[in-house]
Amino acid sequence: MKKFLSIILLINFIVIANLYPQQVVDKIVAIVDDDIILQSELLQFSLNLAFQYKIDPRLEQEKFAELQDQVLDNMINQKILLAKAEEDTIEANEREVENVLDSQIERMIQQLGSVEKLEEYLGSSLGKIRRDFRGDVEDNLKVESLKAQKMQKIQISRREVEHFYETMQDSLPDFQETVDISHILLTIKPGDDAETAARKKIIDIAEKLRQGEDFVELAKKYSEDPGSKTRGGELGFFKRGEFVREFEEAAFALQEGEISDIVKSEHGYHIIQMIERRGERINVRHILVRLASTQEDASRAEKRINEVYEMLQDSQKDFAEIAEEYSEDETTNEQGGHLGKFTVEDLQEKEFKRVVKTLEQGEVSKPFRTRFGWHVLKLNERQEARKLSINKDWEQIEQWALSIKQQEELNKWLEELKMKTYVEVK
Repeated sequence: MKKFLSIILLINFIVIANLYPQQVVDKIVAIVDDDIILQSELLQFSLNLAFQYKIDPRLEQEKFAELQDQVLDNMINQKILLAKAEEDTIEANEREVENVLDSQIERMIQQLGSVEKLEEYLGSSLGKIRRDFRGDVEDNLKVESLKAQKMQKIQISRREVEHFYETMQDSLPDFQETVDISHILLTIKPGDDAETAARKKIIDIAEKLRQGEDFVELAKKYSEDPGSKTRGGELGFFKRGEFVREFEEAAFALQEGEISDIVKSEHGYHIIQMIERRGERINVRHILVRLASTQEDASRAEKRINEVYEMLQDSQKDFAEIAEEYSEDETTNEQGGHLGKFTVEDLQEKEFKRVVKTLEQGEVSKPFRTRFGWHVLKLNERQEARKLSINKDWEQIEQWALSIKQQEELNKWLEELKMKTYVEVK
């Protein structure tokens, strides 16, 4: 792990490095077993954190020096943990590596404005940027997996939780207002007009491919998959079971370089190109044309949700039975539409937050729309904001106490590993 540079913080470094250019020749600042930490690495991380903490290295030199000491300690610890992870033969899940790398690079592109600007800043093609930083992402995931394995073995007794509460109760936050909610969702399904438009667009793209136009460039221009279009449609390596059935059947049937016919899935129309096969895993790129719903489609879904709402008012069936029969939220319909318990302020959908504040316990809302479709919402239970109580909030207090114990035990274990590791700070 020679760079050990967090991808998502790189943008901040690019900005601040121009303000505080490196003045010295690169040198080794620490040795950890057979690995090294370079001064340039230390400076990169320190400048990133200084930028976040609004520390000016030129005007606040003492603070910046303290920050560098902390950063160096953290970098040494990370290298020690990585060595242990490799000793224990911990592997990073390749799909997870690709997902993390995808999301981080996508955020970098969004911050800079385009792929071209990112390539210009880093002086590399997008493909080389991915290859350069993939190792860092993989190493970080190995370390996190090692930590998770260690922490899973740490348990906490009832007496320890009680002692934590007795010691910390004045510092613990108040219990926020929470709600337990269920819903019925009816999605807005594209009708015939949307189907016709999408079909025409994907046929036109297929014709361009037949005429010899480049798949990557067409994906960048026409694909409606925001997660892959900036990479020319490339999805990264995956195995069976990670994508929808229709897509996988077509993708796994391809030979390297081969392009599929038009494939329809629940997401829309695809054209797929095989890039590489590694045993049971493949890497493909695709062009996606989604089925864009119309106002007529939305109105049709609204009519159906009103019918369901009337059913809830008149039927002898309870909410859970109707949700199981009619809700199109596949993650909750088998549980009678039960979404779970949430802090009101943490509800991500503004409409959910607005509607839930108007409901009494046991009440069902009138239909309302979000980006997911049309809903009716049931408030199963509301707990008002209040002071924490060890009797009422045992699980939450236990989790806080366990988290602190896990961190303390992790720190002790790290010190033990340090005693067995050669570390030299230059």
